[in-house]
Amino acid sequence: MKKKIMDEIIKAKKIAIIPHISADGDALGSSFGLALGLKKLNKDVEVFLEEEVPTIYKFMPGLELEKEYTFQSSYYDLVIAIDVGDVSRLGERSELLNNGRKTVNIDHHKTNTLFAFYNLVDSGISSVGEMIYTMLVELGVEINKDIATCLYIAISADTGGFRYSNTTSATHKVISEIVSFGVDIADISKKIFDNVSFQKLKLVGKAVDSIELIENGKIAVIVISDKGLNISGLKDEDYDGIVNLGRNIEGVEVSILFREKPNGEIKINLRSNYYVDVSKLANMYMGGGHKRAAGCVVKGELKKMKKQVLEDLISEM
Repeated sequence: MKKKIMDEIIKAKKIAIIPHISADGDALGSSFGLALGLKKLNKDVEVFLEEEVPTIYKFMPGLELEKEYTFQSSYYDLVIAIDVGDVSRLGERSELLNNGRKTVNIDHHKTNTLFAFYNLVDSGISSVGEMIYTMLVELGVEINKDIATCLYIAISADTGGFRYSNTTSATHKVISEIVSFGVDIADISKKIFDNVSFQKLKLVGKAVDSIELIENGKIAVIVISDKGLNISGLKDEDYDGIVNLGRNIEGVEVSILFREKPNGEIKINLRSNYYVDVSKLANMYMGGGHKRAAGCVVKGELKKMKKQVLEDLISEM
């Protein structure tokens, strides 16, 4: 499948790249790393995002290749979805799949629905960034510091700085090659893992106050309602990583964050430590993800949905 996709890339002149909504470090780093690599092959490349790039990633090279999406966007020889488990994770940009002669889906979620003409999905790989690096090398792209920086961000972000169980020996081999292109590890790590806005710090405080331990301390529950939070300047990106506060508690196997949004949606983030496959629970609610990190969005009354989801989670443990 990789060979077929590479053949399509070689033939294509105009290429669109689309990561998932609420694009994280892997989705962004992989998209812009791929875009910069394809520019070296003299391709006309555009990256379409649904939202503004999160503050912690605004130093990423290649952001000038982003283009605003409109329903009148051009026709493309190739449309490549990056880190996207299913079409719903593309939001309004799903229409772009109809604007391509061929479509490609590059992902590492085991819950992927194989929605494109060509689907390269490998749940055994740490990140899409790792997949993109090997593909660019096989395409003969001359990797430079900018491309390497994007892909380092992608892999580092999705492995939690190489702390998560999805980190493999192959991951370390790829990273050792990427670092050789002059990547500033210390600077990147500080920007994506250590810097925190004041409003996020206040949000962390609210989250910590809400933590409840159930099932003999095996499940940590965090509940945040956007209503009445009263934190000036708070952004969606500030919620990233909040669910890990529960997972880091000694004895906790699963941490679950319920975030009630003003539009009536409840965004649920799930993280596990050792043995619970949280993607199974996410799938029950039309979500998806990985064994140790997954999520979904539901609608309903918060108290009722919390009770229902927790009952389903407990039955999976």
